[in-house]
Amino acid sequence: MSVQPEITQRDLRNRSREIMDAIQGGQSFTVTRDGHPIGELIPLRRRRRFVSRQDFVAMSRTAPAIDLDAFRADQDAMADPYLDDPYAR
Repeated sequence: MSVQPEITQRDLRNRSREIMDAIQGGQSFTVTRDGHPIGELIPLRRRRRFVSRQDFVAMSRTAPAIDLDAFRADQDAMADPYLDDPYAR
């Protein structure tokens, strides 16, 4: 585990563009004031929009088995039986 570099409050103010570019590139920082850590600047985790076929196959192998009868019973219990016919109520 790597140690985050420390930056002072003044560095953050004076070099904000450079620091924000580093954060966008994946770097994290600990912000200090008067020599005491007061916060962390960390990049946001970005969600992947698509999952590759290989990743999907790998995830599917470790997914729990589904009891299809229980799944259907749950669907039937939650579904509105009159959804298709508004006059059948």
